Amino acid sequence: MGEITALLLELGALYLGLSLLGLLARRLGVPAIPFILLAALALGDGGFVDLSAAKSFVETAAEIGVIMLLLTLGLEFSATELVISLRRHWPSGVVDLALNAPPGLIAGLLLGLPWQGAMALGGITWVSSSGIIARLLGTLDRIANRETPAVLAVLVLEDVAMALFLPVLVVALAGGTPAQAAGGVALALGAVLLVLRAAHRHGHRLGRLLTHPDDEQVLLRLLGLTLLVAGLTQAVGASAAVGAFLVGIAVPSSFADRARSILGPLRDLFAATFFVAFGLSTDPAAVWPVLPAVLALAAVTLVTKMATGWFAARRDHVGRPGRRRAGAALVARGEFSIIIAGLAASAGLAGVGPVATGYVMVLAVAGPLLARYIEPPSARVLAPG
Repeated sequence: MGEITALLLELGALYLGLSLLGLLARRLGVPAIPFILLAALALGDGGFVDLSAAKSFVETAAEIGVIMLLLTLGLEFSATELVISLRRHWPSGVVDLALNAPPGLIAGLLLGLPWQGAMALGGITWVSSSGIIARLLGTLDRIANRETPAVLAVLVLEDVAMALFLPVLVVALAGGTPAQAAGGVALALGAVLLVLRAAHRHGHRLGRLLTHPDDEQVLLRLLGLTLLVAGLTQAVGASAAVGAFLVGIAVPSSFADRARSILGPLRDLFAATFFVAFGLSTDPAAVWPVLPAVLALAAVTLVTKMATGWFAARRDHVGRPGRRRAGAALVARGEFSIIIAGLAASAGLAGVGPVATGYVMVLAVAGPLLARYIEPPSARVLAPG
């Protein structure tokens, strides 16, 4: 069988399988991410089926998937909204970090990981899944709820914090010095501030540059610009994903709705490929020995995220039911947790991958279920808070 023939057959079977997993997840009312990860475990190293011909394509598409996820997330916010959120909810971000990073850090040390691996695990338990949560709020018709601005503020703070955390983590994993880490943070922070300033003063010009009656032109221009910025951001030591997020923020609100509509199908395709790629890189036999630790860590950080949401919603004077909903909404972990684990795996810390995979799968299911059923059936109606 020729190489191209094998590639087409493997990709065809892969995407048809992802379609079936998506239907199953929709029927059960949970995200498709844990199903995709579980299926990918059966296809990768140590699995039942080998996708050798498609592996190179999947790895490349996965990188684009991360960029697409963060671009479309950035399109949900304007530069002005981001600044307002940072000013009002920075105490919520401090509480979020203080409650959710230490459990992962401690667990990593107890599991015998080097301090760099423990640091990565702390990041994995810290950051919630913006992609899962954004879809969850829409599915549950809670976009207009009083607690939702607090939830989104925490997510924005986490995404901005990742622009500072990821360069430090990359330097630590590479064995760099504190001076190199500080340099990476400075470059990342400079890139964030530069894009925010440019978005505030010149966002309308970017909108004119991207606007065109033909959707194909809009797609090519926006995707090309995002990939260029992501590549430049990666070159200065920050994350390509953070660069994509900043491009989304820079796009004016008047153009964002159309951009999301055009990019939606492409984002979903590459995002699914990203989760497949992570699952392919993990040996399923390695997950079972750490499963008790995964469940314990998930239980602890479920409680700490609930406390984070409660604190953030209380700052907005939301009532107790809304505080519970805010906490439950923040439980799910996903894309950034897997990005961090991928960085650790690339640096040779194989012990982080199995813990991260099991952890994300548990909370990607538990989070949406908890958010859906946090209230008794008699109270499961939209309420102001």
